[in-house]
Amino acid sequence: MNYKLILIIFFTIFFYGCEQTINSKNKKLNFEIENKYKNAGFALIYNDDLKDIKKIEPRSLNIYHKTLKKKSMVKITNPNNGISLIAEVKSNKIKFSNFYNSVLSPRIAETLILDKSEPYVNIVLISKDSTFIAKKAKTYEEESKVAEKAPIDGIQIKDLNAKKLKKKNVPNKVFSYSIKVADFYYKDTAKIMLTRIKKETSINNLKIIKLSKTKYRLLIGPFNDIKSLKDTFENMNVFNFENLEILKNV
Repeated sequence: MNYKLILIIFFTIFFYGCEQTINSKNKKLNFEIENKYKNAGFALIYNDDLKDIKKIEPRSLNIYHKTLKKKSMVKITNPNNGISLIAEVKSNKIKFSNFYNSVLSPRIAETLILDKSEPYVNIVLISKDSTFIAKKAKTYEEESKVAEKAPIDGIQIKDLNAKKLKKKNVPNKVFSYSIKVADFYYKDTAKIMLTRIKKETSINNLKIIKLSKTKYRLLIGPFNDIKSLKDTFENMNVFNFENLEILKNV
């Protein structure tokens, strides 16, 4: 029997069956996103007590990000109330915990009416040639100018959020989140990753969810407090995943 051929077939299935693939033992796991970057997770709201992070202008519509290019435009949404806005990546060279998907200015946090104890956001990269950014680019520039001059308290973005800001923000006080490791084409490859995580870490609360005949999601959780969620998320750093997501359980 040609064992070499069998091994080649096995590893081919493994690498192509997973959305996060391993380049080598010491390199990052590249995440194959669907045309554009998107991530759900917790943001870090900048304040002057964060001495190790370069100051971000409080009134700006800027963020820090780990991987997106400088001057990239993103849509940030608070899924608890549906409020969203357009922001710009100020830098991708600022060091902060991998647990956070971004560092936001206080201006952005207030506009989105984020719960500071649970600042959960969705971030989507907007391509420059998209119709959405074409329509909102002018609005973004106007908002940026207003934000730079106006005080933080009481600022509202009329064009993007006027209707939505009228809604009452009733945050869900039940804390329940899971870590999305990856979506797999084959259930067997999901099982391989699950086994590896158990073997190389102390993480045991893993499960595989069947989303369709060709999509199996590997999750860690659920977590009922932010400390255990953050500790487990940071334990996953050993695998160097590039785009782990935190999903809110509903």
